[in-house]
Amino acid sequence: MNDCIFCKIADKTIPSMTVYEDKNTLVFMDTAMDVDGHILVIPRVHAKNILDCDEETLSHLMSTVKKISRHLVNSCGYEGVNLLNASGESAGQSVGHFHIHIVPRKKGDNIDAWPHFNGAEHDTKEMFRKLVIK
Repeated sequence: MNDCIFCKIADKTIPSMTVYEDKNTLVFMDTAMDVDGHILVIPRVHAKNILDCDEETLSHLMSTVKKISRHLVNSCGYEGVNLLNASGESAGQSVGHFHIHIVPRKKGDNIDAWPHFNGAEHDTKEMFRKLVIK
């Protein structure tokens, strides 16, 4: 996709601080520098979001997410990770190329990566009936 910034990063048209790459995925540091070690994992092929991502690409991407998460914990001094994704504009997706944020964590780092919710608006049983896959 010609106008996609992540496609341009994947094909090296735009430089990035690449942490890891293979034939299917690219991992690079987030330029926002909002959290130490914040990195992004993207598929090399364009997929708008998780709903647009084929199973094989998704499988490769999640394998890379696990590899990088393990590296952060086993080799970089972190104790855990948060995995973040927003798929779709209503979910807050800011770049139209599927990606997973990995935020490395240490105990007491005071990072609040969990969203704050206002409470459910619907009856739990009603919502359960709606969500069950038949």
